[in-house]
Amino acid sequence: MIDGSLVAETPLPGSVPRFEIPGWRERFGVVAGITGRGASEEEDFDLGLWTDEPVGKVMGRWRALRSAEPGFDGFVMAHQVHGPEVRWHEASRGWTILDGLDGHLTGTPGAMLMVTVADCVPIYLVDSGHRGIGLLHAGWRGTAAGIVRRGVEAFGTIAGISPADIVMHCGVGICGECYEVGDEVMKACGSAVNGPGPWHLDLRARLADQAAGLGVGEVSSSTWCSAHDCSRFFSHRASRGSDGRMVAYLGIPKTPA
Repeated sequence: MIDGSLVAETPLPGSVPRFEIPGWRERFGVVAGITGRGASEEEDFDLGLWTDEPVGKVMGRWRALRSAEPGFDGFVMAHQVHGPEVRWHEASRGWTILDGLDGHLTGTPGAMLMVTVADCVPIYLVDSGHRGIGLLHAGWRGTAAGIVRRGVEAFGTIAGISPADIVMHCGVGICGECYEVGDEVMKACGSAVNGPGPWHLDLRARLADQAAGLGVGEVSSSTWCSAHDCSRFFSHRASRGSDGRMVAYLGIPKTPA
Protein backbone atom coordinates (compact mmCIF):
# COMPACT_ATOMS: atom_id res chain seq x y z
CA MET A 1 0.00 0.00 0.00
CA ILE A 2 1.12 3.59 -0.57
CA ASP A 3 1.62 4.95 2.91
CA GLY A 4 3.02 8.36 1.91
CA SER A 5 5.21 8.45 5.00
CA LEU A 6 7.72 11.26 5.56
CA VAL A 7 11.25 10.21 6.42
CA ALA A 8 14.28 12.30 7.36
CA GLU A 9 17.58 10.84 6.24
CA THR A 10 19.88 10.63 9.27
CA PRO A 11 23.47 11.92 9.35
CA LEU A 12 26.24 9.34 9.67
CA PRO A 13 29.46 9.77 11.65
CA GLY A 14 32.81 10.07 9.92
CA SER A 15 34.79 12.48 7.79
CA VAL A 16 32.57 12.00 4.70
CA PRO A 17 29.32 13.98 5.08
CA ARG A 18 26.56 11.42 4.48
CA PHE A 19 22.88 10.96 5.28
CA GLU A 20 21.21 7.54 5.27
CA ILE A 21 17.62 6.38 4.76
CA PRO A 22 16.82 5.06 8.23
CA GLY A 23 15.98 1.37 8.54
CA TRP A 24 16.93 0.27 5.03
CA ARG A 25 20.14 -1.47 6.10
CA GLU A 26 18.27 -3.56 8.62
CA ARG A 27 15.15 -4.15 6.54
CA PHE A 28 16.62 -4.75 3.08
CA GLY A 29 20.34 -5.29 3.62
CA VAL A 30 21.26 -2.31 1.40
CA VAL A 31 23.32 0.84 1.73
CA ALA A 32 21.12 3.80 0.77
CA GLY A 33 22.01 7.44 1.28
CA ILE A 34 23.28 10.75 -0.04
CA THR A 35 26.31 12.93 0.56
CA GLY A 36 26.02 16.39 2.08
CA ARG A 37 27.76 19.73 1.82
CA GLY A 38 29.98 19.05 4.82
CA ALA A 39 30.92 21.18 7.77
CA SER A 40 34.35 22.36 6.58
CA GLU A 41 34.74 26.13 6.54
CA GLU A 42 37.52 25.83 3.96
CA GLU A 43 35.74 23.86 1.23
CA ASP A 44 32.50 22.03 0.48
CA PHE A 45 32.31 18.30 -0.23
CA ASP A 46 31.43 18.94 -3.88
CA LEU A 47 31.28 15.77 -6.03
CA GLY A 48 30.29 17.43 -9.30
CA LEU A 49 31.92 15.95 -12.39
CA TRP A 50 32.03 19.33 -14.12
CA THR A 51 33.88 21.70 -11.82
CA ASP A 52 36.68 24.26 -11.98
CA GLU A 53 38.30 22.84 -8.85
CA PRO A 54 41.64 21.02 -9.12
CA VAL A 55 41.16 17.42 -10.23
CA GLY A 56 43.16 16.11 -7.27
CA LYS A 57 40.77 17.66 -4.76
CA VAL A 58 37.65 16.33 -6.46
CA MET A 59 39.06 12.85 -6.91
CA GLY A 60 40.18 12.83 -3.29
CA ARG A 61 36.55 13.32 -2.25
CA TRP A 62 35.42 10.54 -4.56
CA ARG A 63 38.03 8.19 -3.12
CA ALA A 64 36.92 9.10 0.39
CA LEU A 65 33.30 8.33 -0.48
CA ARG A 66 34.24 5.00 -2.06
CA SER A 67 36.23 4.07 1.03
CA ALA A 68 33.44 5.03 3.43
CA GLU A 69 31.36 1.94 2.60
CA PRO A 70 33.12 -1.44 2.51
CA GLY A 71 31.69 -4.29 0.47
CA PHE A 72 31.70 -2.61 -2.95
CA ASP A 73 34.13 -3.08 -5.84
CA GLY A 74 32.04 -1.43 -8.58
CA PHE A 75 30.62 2.09 -8.80
CA VAL A 76 28.23 2.97 -11.62
CA MET A 77 27.03 6.42 -12.66
CA ALA A 78 26.40 8.40 -15.84
CA HIS A 79 26.49 11.78 -17.50
CA GLN A 80 22.83 12.55 -16.83
CA VAL A 81 20.61 14.15 -19.47
CA HIS A 82 17.33 14.66 -17.55
CA GLY A 83 15.63 11.91 -19.52
CA PRO A 84 13.84 8.61 -18.81
CA GLU A 85 16.53 6.12 -19.90
CA VAL A 86 17.47 3.42 -17.40
CA ARG A 87 19.82 0.44 -17.62
CA TRP A 88 20.17 -2.86 -15.77
CA HIS A 89 23.76 -3.62 -14.75
CA GLU A 90 24.79 -7.24 -14.34
CA ALA A 91 28.18 -6.50 -12.79
CA SER A 92 30.68 -3.72 -12.35
CA ARG A 93 34.26 -3.32 -11.24
CA GLY A 94 36.08 -0.05 -10.67
CA TRP A 95 34.44 3.24 -11.60
CA THR A 96 32.09 3.14 -14.61
CA ILE A 97 30.74 6.39 -16.10
CA LEU A 98 28.21 6.00 -18.89
CA ASP A 99 26.50 8.50 -21.19
CA GLY A 100 22.86 9.42 -21.62
CA LEU A 101 21.33 7.62 -18.62
CA ASP A 102 19.36 8.87 -15.65
CA GLY A 103 18.60 5.54 -13.98
CA HIS A 104 20.43 2.42 -12.90
CA LEU A 105 19.20 -0.98 -11.72
CA THR A 106 20.99 -4.11 -10.58
CA GLY A 107 20.66 -7.32 -8.64
CA THR A 108 24.41 -7.75 -8.21
CA PRO A 109 25.99 -7.47 -4.76
CA GLY A 110 29.05 -5.24 -4.75
CA ALA A 111 27.77 -2.78 -7.37
CA MET A 112 27.06 0.70 -6.00
CA LEU A 113 24.61 2.76 -8.08
CA MET A 114 25.08 6.54 -8.03
CA VAL A 115 23.38 9.71 -9.34
CA THR A 116 24.38 13.35 -8.86
CA VAL A 117 21.80 15.84 -7.60
CA ALA A 118 21.43 19.42 -6.38
CA ASP A 119 17.61 19.94 -6.23
CA CYS A 120 16.51 17.07 -8.48
CA VAL A 121 15.08 14.09 -6.60
CA PRO A 122 16.96 10.81 -6.23
CA ILE A 123 14.49 7.91 -6.41
CA TYR A 124 15.52 4.79 -4.50
CA LEU A 125 13.83 1.51 -5.48
CA VAL A 126 14.15 -1.74 -3.55
CA ASP A 127 12.47 -5.07 -4.20
CA SER A 128 11.14 -6.38 -0.90
CA GLY A 129 12.00 -9.88 -2.14
CA HIS A 130 15.68 -8.89 -2.44
CA ARG A 131 15.95 -9.49 -6.19
CA GLY A 132 16.95 -5.99 -7.27
CA ILE A 133 17.52 -2.32 -6.53
CA GLY A 134 17.29 0.85 -8.61
CA LEU A 135 18.36 4.47 -8.36
CA LEU A 136 16.84 7.15 -10.59
CA HIS A 137 17.56 10.85 -11.15
CA ALA A 138 14.29 12.79 -11.43
CA GLY A 139 14.13 16.47 -12.26
CA TRP A 140 10.98 17.89 -13.79
CA ARG A 141 11.91 16.64 -17.27
CA GLY A 142 12.55 13.11 -16.05
CA THR A 143 9.35 13.23 -14.04
CA ALA A 144 7.38 14.37 -17.09
CA ALA A 145 9.05 11.75 -19.31
CA GLY A 146 8.09 8.93 -16.93
CA ILE A 147 11.39 7.76 -15.48
CA VAL A 148 9.60 6.10 -12.54
CA ARG A 149 7.46 4.10 -14.96
CA ARG A 150 10.55 3.08 -16.94
CA GLY A 151 12.29 1.90 -13.78
CA VAL A 152 9.30 -0.07 -12.53
CA GLU A 153 8.73 -1.65 -15.95
CA ALA A 154 12.41 -2.63 -16.22
CA PHE A 155 12.19 -4.35 -12.84
CA GLY A 156 9.30 -6.42 -14.16
CA THR A 157 10.74 -7.18 -17.60
CA ILE A 158 14.27 -8.05 -16.50
CA ALA A 159 13.88 -9.45 -12.99
CA GLY A 160 10.19 -10.40 -12.76
CA ILE A 161 9.61 -7.96 -9.92
CA SER A 162 5.98 -6.92 -9.39
CA PRO A 163 5.23 -3.23 -8.67
CA ALA A 164 3.49 -4.34 -5.47
CA ASP A 165 6.83 -5.69 -4.21
CA ILE A 166 8.69 -2.42 -4.79
CA VAL A 167 9.52 -0.01 -1.97
CA MET A 168 10.29 3.50 -3.21
CA HIS A 169 11.80 6.51 -1.46
CA CYS A 170 11.86 10.04 -2.89
CA GLY A 171 15.08 11.43 -1.46
CA VAL A 172 16.60 14.81 -0.67
CA GLY A 173 15.45 17.40 -3.22
CA ILE A 174 13.85 20.80 -3.53
CA CYS A 175 10.42 21.20 -1.90
CA GLY A 176 7.32 22.60 -3.56
CA GLU A 177 7.51 25.86 -1.63
CA CYS A 178 10.98 26.55 -3.02
CA TYR A 179 10.44 25.22 -6.54
CA GLU A 180 8.80 28.03 -8.52
CA VAL A 181 8.09 27.08 -12.14
CA GLY A 182 6.21 28.19 -15.23
CA ASP A 183 2.95 26.75 -16.49
CA GLU A 184 4.77 24.64 -19.11
CA VAL A 185 6.53 22.71 -16.35
CA MET A 186 3.31 22.22 -14.40
CA LYS A 187 1.47 20.94 -17.46
CA ALA A 188 4.33 18.66 -18.50
CA CYS A 189 4.27 17.03 -15.07
CA GLY A 190 0.49 16.59 -15.12
CA SER A 191 -0.25 19.16 -12.43
CA ALA A 192 -3.16 21.60 -12.49
CA VAL A 193 -2.51 25.23 -13.43
CA ASN A 194 -4.76 27.68 -11.61
CA GLY A 195 -4.56 31.45 -11.49
CA PRO A 196 -1.99 33.77 -13.09
CA GLY A 197 1.08 32.10 -11.57
CA PRO A 198 3.87 31.73 -10.75
CA TRP A 199 3.31 28.14 -9.69
CA HIS A 200 5.04 25.84 -7.24
CA LEU A 201 5.68 22.19 -8.09
CA ASP A 202 6.18 19.51 -5.45
CA LEU A 203 8.21 17.01 -7.47
CA ARG A 204 8.21 14.39 -4.73
CA ALA A 205 4.43 14.49 -4.40
CA ARG A 206 4.09 14.16 -8.17
CA LEU A 207 6.52 11.22 -8.26
CA ALA A 208 4.64 9.53 -5.41
CA ASP A 209 1.39 9.95 -7.35
CA GLN A 210 2.98 8.33 -10.39
CA ALA A 211 4.17 5.43 -8.26
CA ALA A 212 0.68 4.96 -6.86
CA GLY A 213 -0.71 4.81 -10.38
CA LEU A 214 1.80 2.10 -11.25
CA GLY A 215 0.84 -0.01 -8.24
CA VAL A 216 4.09 0.46 -6.31
CA GLY A 217 3.64 -1.15 -2.91
CA GLU A 218 5.17 1.42 -0.57
CA VAL A 219 6.38 5.00 -0.99
CA SER A 220 8.05 7.45 1.37
CA SER A 221 9.49 10.95 0.86
CA SER A 222 12.31 12.86 2.48
CA THR A 223 11.54 15.78 4.76
CA TRP A 224 14.77 17.54 3.77
CA CYS A 225 14.65 20.37 1.22
CA SER A 226 17.90 21.04 -0.62
CA ALA A 227 17.04 24.77 -0.84
CA HIS A 228 15.65 25.30 2.68
CA ASP A 229 18.48 23.20 4.10
CA CYS A 230 21.26 24.56 1.89
CA SER A 231 23.64 24.70 4.85
CA ARG A 232 23.61 20.87 4.71
CA PHE A 233 22.98 20.19 1.02
CA PHE A 234 23.74 21.73 -2.37
CA SER A 235 20.96 23.60 -4.20
CA HIS A 236 21.19 24.78 -7.80
CA ARG A 237 18.11 26.97 -7.33
CA ALA A 238 19.08 28.55 -3.99
CA SER A 239 22.63 29.29 -5.20
CA ARG A 240 21.47 30.66 -8.56
CA GLY A 241 23.43 27.98 -10.36
CA SER A 242 26.75 28.30 -8.54
CA ASP A 243 26.51 25.33 -6.14
CA GLY A 244 28.16 21.92 -6.18
CA ARG A 245 26.63 18.45 -6.36
CA MET A 246 25.74 15.68 -3.94
CA VAL A 247 25.84 12.01 -4.84
CA ALA A 248 22.93 9.73 -3.99
CA TYR A 249 23.94 6.09 -3.74
CA LEU A 250 22.33 2.66 -3.38
CA GLY A 251 23.94 -0.75 -3.29
CA ILE A 252 23.84 -4.31 -2.02
CA PRO A 253 27.18 -4.91 -0.26
CA LYS A 254 29.04 -8.16 -0.70
CA THR A 255 29.22 -8.36 3.09
CA PRO A 256 26.09 -7.76 5.22
CA ALA A 257 25.17 -4.09 5.49
